[in-house]
Amino acid sequence: MEEKKFDLNSIIGFVLIFGILIWIMYQNQPSDKEIAAEKAKKELVAKQEAQAKADKTKTAVLPVAAATPGDTVQLAQLQKTLGGFAYSATLPSAKETFTTIENEKLKLKIANKGGYIVEATLKEFERFKKGSGQLVELIKDNNANLNIQLQTTDNRTLNSKDLFFEPTLTKVGADQVLTMRLKAGANEFLEYKYILKPNDYLVGFDIRSQGLNKVLNSSKPLDLVWDLKTYRNEKSISYENRYAQIEYEYGDEKFSSVNNRGQGKEEAPEKLKFIAFKQHFFTAILSTDKAFATSKLQSDDLVKDEKIDTVFTKQFKATVPLAFSNGEVDYKMSWYFGPADYKTLKAYDKNFEKIIPLGWGIFGWINKWVFIPLFGFLSSTIGLSLGIAIIIFTILIKLAMSPITYKSFLSQAKMKVLRPEITELGEKFKKDPMKKQQETMKLYNKAGVNPMAGCIPALIQLPFMYASFQFFPSAFELRQKGFLWADDLSSFDSVVKLPFNIPLYGDHISLFPILAAIAIFFYMKMTSGDQQMAAPQQEGMPDMAKMMKIMIYVSPLMMLIFFNSYGAGLSLYNFISNLITIGIMFVIKNYIVDTDKIHAQIQENKLKEPKKQSKFQKRLQEVMEQQEAAKAQNKKK
Repeated sequence: MEEKKFDLNSIIGFVLIFGILIWIMYQNQPSDKEIAAEKAKKELVAKQEAQAKADKTKTAVLPVAAATPGDTVQLAQLQKTLGGFAYSATLPSAKETFTTIENEKLKLKIANKGGYIVEATLKEFERFKKGSGQLVELIKDNNANLNIQLQTTDNRTLNSKDLFFEPTLTKVGADQVLTMRLKAGANEFLEYKYILKPNDYLVGFDIRSQGLNKVLNSSKPLDLVWDLKTYRNEKSISYENRYAQIEYEYGDEKFSSVNNRGQGKEEAPEKLKFIAFKQHFFTAILSTDKAFATSKLQSDDLVKDEKIDTVFTKQFKATVPLAFSNGEVDYKMSWYFGPADYKTLKAYDKNFEKIIPLGWGIFGWINKWVFIPLFGFLSSTIGLSLGIAIIIFTILIKLAMSPITYKSFLSQAKMKVLRPEITELGEKFKKDPMKKQQETMKLYNKAGVNPMAGCIPALIQLPFMYASFQFFPSAFELRQKGFLWADDLSSFDSVVKLPFNIPLYGDHISLFPILAAIAIFFYMKMTSGDQQMAAPQQEGMPDMAKMMKIMIYVSPLMMLIFFNSYGAGLSLYNFISNLITIGIMFVIKNYIVDTDKIHAQIQENKLKEPKKQSKFQKRLQEVMEQQEAAKAQNKKK
């Protein structure tokens, strides 16, 4: 055994780290002035509360009017520390009380201290599983904060989260309006205004200042800092965490996101329109009518170990500037606290639906214009159960794709008929691969067979397959909806809980992925023989027969492993999809495609004048001739 020795570099490193920690602790100690100011503030507030209780009145009386000599000294110290905002600290509202506003969908609790939301509860949704009795709470127990750093004219920095706002709750029609004012004087204040409409997830949120041009330094914008530590709300924390990230709109309807793995930091390059702290199925969004000039966004992954880190998923933080106009701040904004549901978000006409990961390019197009409308029609309009809706949805998609499946199989059948002649050409021009390719292309042209015809239909189906991988994990409709043994189609359908964890696979056995893997196995077993017969072996290429044999077992195994923790809805879709494909292939092979007729047609085509080469075939022929010429030139040298 190797003898352990002291590492001088390690010792020096530990000493330096220890020294830095001591220095940081020293620097962060409050000064005597700060301690005295905080003490004065607490004593003054305590005296006011005692006076208010004695008088049994809700009238706001400033202690200055009846201050003792000692109080006057304390108030002067407090005024100096708070840079003009001592007025708020002397009001009856300067205590940690709360105001609640709510409608049919949302319940918000706003604190006097900081003026921000300390509880945001979604009244229609439960955590983990239906019937749990635990409502989804996006904000609670100090997991979120909103703070404006106030730079005073005497070079002090104050944090709005530490100061007390005065609440006033009124009704304007059916709307609830809560005004929170951080006062620096009778008509000098920073105001937050919350406007909650009936039956809505969107909360109006305005920030404005009045009469603070002599109190605040307006030479540079105020920093608004919003942070949120997201609670876990779903059964699988790893699956939920995969779809939790910061999304934002900037510039001219441009959209982007911050890396959702590990630690991600980003600055939006242009004017910011909204910031979404998105979880898997719920989201908090801050949007603004007047775009923020820039932003600093940060996302930290809080799930290091799934067995230990089971409460939170991500730590999100956004810092944006609030610009002054004529010495004052005035921003009309809104909060959205609600489901990350495509249709719900789209209804607000603010581009919120862009935060749903439907895929880019053609994949997103398929989801927006095919999958979402069709699935919505089946599940909402007709009112089918979600499991039945997925089955019918899959059947309709596969039937629509069946002509492409037929074209692909027909091409394979034609190639299978030509295989003996292609093999013969291979033997004849064994020593001249280029000549063999040229003669093979001539045979294809003469027989009227396009070797690419089998690939193109398969490529057309790929976007629909990829779109399904984006659609089902994002389908809010599936959340907490059961089917057969699956109690939640948006999460894994565990039928057996394992007493141990298998790497990549997990600590449970899901049944739908097993069924999907079996269906893939039989589908590949069914088609592999025809593909091997249709595709002749080329020199210098891998043995296709061996590759297909390997894929027959690898593909189902991958499905089994990686889909074990995916949503049951996606696994159900893949199972039904492969089952239907097997059925379609069986019908085409046994009742539609006649190999003898194909052979007779090819022989008849050979007797006809060869078809004009396509641009692709012509270009391929030219490339081969150029290669042949170059090869001949090299031999002469």
